[in-house]
Amino acid sequence: MSSSKSVPLTLFSFFFSVFLHAANAAGPLNHFCFNPENYTAKSPFGANLNTLFNRLSVQVPPSGFGFVSTGKNYNKVNGLALCRGDVLTTNCKTCVVDASKELRNLCPYNKGAIIWYDNCLLKYSDTYFFGQIDNQNKIYLWNGIKVENPEEFNPKVKELLSSLSYKASTTTKLYATGDLELGAQKKLYGLAQCTRDLSSDNCKKCLDGAISELPNCCAGERGGRIVGGSCNVRFELYPIVSSNA
Repeated sequence: MSSSKSVPLTLFSFFFSVFLHAANAAGPLNHFCFNPENYTAKSPFGANLNTLFNRLSVQVPPSGFGFVSTGKNYNKVNGLALCRGDVLTTNCKTCVVDASKELRNLCPYNKGAIIWYDNCLLKYSDTYFFGQIDNQNKIYLWNGIKVENPEEFNPKVKELLSSLSYKASTTTKLYATGDLELGAQKKLYGLAQCTRDLSSDNCKKCLDGAISELPNCCAGERGGRIVGGSCNVRFELYPIVSSNA
């Protein structure tokens, strides 16, 4: 089992098994209100947070990623949003707007929070976190149905995702998808993506770290993913995105 630095204790209350076909629903996958400090209603911090959400809803959709800081000193807010690499601009905007609304409801007056959807993630904090790998905010999702041959299947998952880790870290979007032939007209599909505030080296480090944790949740599963604050990896026995380009 991973250390508390990689998998925070608060995470264990959020462990759950899902059929990932249902992850296409509009609702969030999960969220954390990770900062013990709060701000008050109508405070400068709250006003800056609203400004940050508005800026992200404009900045993110055209390219699928954006990060913003608003305010100064103790009232400064830092935030980013990332949409999955294949998500259309309009759907990206909808996801970012929905994420900001949900965080207001789920983490009222909290100075640091993160939320994940199938199409996007959104994170904000009163501390500066850009360019740093987030190892604290992380969730595991798995299919709930086991494969018949895990001894053969698990190495294939690692092989595919490791190749996508390298591919993603060397692209400008820090995003990659691909597939691997399993024989008998079966394919394994994978995805790897990082937030674009990370360097190429830190992206690969983040993805490789996530891949190394897959046995903790997803060994022998037909599908699974590790979704974090800086990167995510996913594998399935069906196409994950509209195109594997």
